[in-house]
Amino acid sequence: MSGKLSGSIAIVTGAGRGIGRAIALRFAREGARVVIGTRGADAGAQTVAAIEAAGGAAELIVCDVGNRNEAVALVRETEARHGGIDILVHNAGAFPYASLQNLTERDLDESFNVNLKACFWLAQAALPALARSASARVLVTSSVSGNHANAPGLTHYSASKAGVTGFVRNLALELAPLNITVNAVEPGFILTERNRDPAMADLVRATVTQIPMRRGGEPDDIAGLMAFLASREAAYITGQSIVVDGGLTLGTLSSINAQIEG
Repeated sequence: MSGKLSGSIAIVTGAGRGIGRAIALRFAREGARVVIGTRGADAGAQTVAAIEAAGGAAELIVCDVGNRNEAVALVRETEARHGGIDILVHNAGAFPYASLQNLTERDLDESFNVNLKACFWLAQAALPALARSASARVLVTSSVSGNHANAPGLTHYSASKAGVTGFVRNLALELAPLNITVNAVEPGFILTERNRDPAMADLVRATVTQIPMRRGGEPDDIAGLMAFLASREAAYITGQSIVVDGGLTLGTLSSINAQIEG
């Protein structure tokens, strides 16, 4: 690894497993000290152990970033321990499946609290520390479901991720004079632990047939882009939401013909 994040203090939420764990591992390999904010103490501890076993530096703060007080406490504790924050990655996500007919207030609140509102609370709390950093970054794991793709039972989730795009673009404009960049990554179908469960095999096969590259993505496919956006190499990129989906959202001639013929 290049050590492109050496000396940086990075918060990564939802890093107990999946994409978040891959981001935390990659950041640590690139030299960052990673503070993992996650609800699952056991899963978070496993990520810390994996980072330390590879020679990196990490620590765990158990929290629910869907709760404003706990999101702010995560930032405050990180700054108290390390004297600053250089990189804030909000990766934690909530996606309870529910049709509109069956959607509950709890489902809606969880989706918006974790996926969207936490962006505001984390960034607001971290802003003083980020403003002191020489290379401050705010990064969010979004989804192609927000602006480019749709799935039954995820109207609330898609709406929250569409909101992330507005958050990123507008906050990037607001923070540009402070040299703080704000960007998002939109994963497509990623083979996280959940999607590798044998019970998901039929869904995985059906989804992969719709992906031009004929495979699901790996968490490392997202982590690599996140590491680049967090680095000094990406200092002039801001306000972007970058799709990483193997071509899933490109559309094909056959799908266009189907729409015309239909």
